[in-house]
Amino acid sequence: MSVEAPIRFPCSGCGAQMIFDTETQQMKCTYCGSLAPIEQPRYPSEPTEYELDFADEQDQALKDWGTEQQAFQCENCGAQMLLPAAQTAALCAFCGSPKVLPQGDPDSIRPESIIPFHISKDEANALFLKWKKKKWFVPGAFKKQQTRSTVSGIYVPFWTFDAQTDSDYSAEVGTYHYRTETRTRTVDGKTETYEEQVRYTVWHWTSGSYERFFNDVLVPASKQHDTRLMEQFDDFSLEDLRPYKPEYLSGFVAERYTVPLREGWSDAVSRMDDSLEDSIRRQIGGDELRNLSIDTQYSEQTYKHILLPLWNASYTYKEKVYRYMVNGETGSISGKVPRSGWKITFFTLFCVLVVAAIILYFYQS
Repeated sequence: MSVEAPIRFPCSGCGAQMIFDTETQQMKCTYCGSLAPIEQPRYPSEPTEYELDFADEQDQALKDWGTEQQAFQCENCGAQMLLPAAQTAALCAFCGSPKVLPQGDPDSIRPESIIPFHISKDEANALFLKWKKKKWFVPGAFKKQQTRSTVSGIYVPFWTFDAQTDSDYSAEVGTYHYRTETRTRTVDGKTETYEEQVRYTVWHWTSGSYERFFNDVLVPASKQHDTRLMEQFDDFSLEDLRPYKPEYLSGFVAERYTVPLREGWSDAVSRMDDSLEDSIRRQIGGDELRNLSIDTQYSEQTYKHILLPLWNASYTYKEKVYRYMVNGETGSISGKVPRSGWKITFFTLFCVLVVAAIILYFYQS
């Protein structure tokens, strides 16, 4: 049994429910089609950054989402989501199982900013059909069929972190040198000498410092999605963030974050450390590097909690479920498709034959 969501944003003309419309970027009445703009407060050129304080998750002043919401956790797949407080039933946006919802308030920091949906549900479906036709090594029947997907629009939570980093490093740098050495070999039973260039490495210690400011390190704050799919979405335009308004959530599901602030910061530090190591290796140079040691100090740490739009979808092919996601801002797609065993085998054999032909050609030459 489905239960209609309560009227949270009534139409001024007819009183029916208004939802956010991706095409006009305004509120649209589901009954009469009237449009109403979303009031935008005066907003600084950059979203507000909060000093990194893990105690913020206990600050009640940071937990007002601007509209009554309730949190529920699906016992089938473990997803946590937010829905209007008066709604008593729903379908899980992740696994589709029906739910009778408990009442309660979310105990989480409200979003600082949001990127609204720009891609509609119909557009997301059309983009998927085009995307799957371009995939390699998939069954021909799958490419041709009009795949029917179960699609849900979800605002997925993310953390962004800023930080100034100051690193001191030391390492052994290896530089290649060459010398000429005389060697002997036996050819047709005769011993002959020849000269050969031999490479050797000269090692020396080096040390130095490296400074870098990281801006908006993006960390997913949800554990409900396939990490490999999520990592493909690096094309969000964070400069287009808008101040959070509850109107944007009307007609969509807002997912509650399941990665706490401290855990999100640890993830961000790991990402920054990896990036710093790559940059420091390039700064040091040399042909080889060993015993690299980096000591990094972090300062001026700030964070934002933001919501980003994703169409979460699944489809069934030959009784197996596959999942994909569509970026609700740009339309990019990350997903999984069935594979054709014979196409992969044929391509592998073709590559082996090509390599064998090249080797035979050079051998005969």
